[in-house]
Amino acid sequence: MSNMDDRKNAFENKFAHDAELQFKVESRRNKLVGQWAANMLGKNDSDTKKYVLEVIKSDFEEAGDEDVFRKLSDDLGEKATAEDIRAKMSECLATAKSQIMENLD
Repeated sequence: MSNMDDRKNAFENKFAHDAELQFKVESRRNKLVGQWAANMLGKNDSDTKKYVLEVIKSDFEEAGDEDVFRKLSDDLGEKATAEDIRAKMSECLATAKSQIMENLD
């Protein structure tokens, strides 16, 4: 029975670890895409920091990425198309994952 408990604990720990990594990657992605959008909006350093926090917080409105996309789309308006925003979000996700994985080594 101890063997089964050990396996169960190992799976639970892996799940928790993977969920934590996913959260970190998505948060980093939101930071990167927020910096990109702030630059497109011409924000200064202080305003960029505030804006990035707004983008990060927007991800807690609903499950998935649509809340972040909607925030960026509303804020950028004509400065970026939906395709531009989605492409940047994908690019920033890959960059974020790479940065997070580098820090694990």
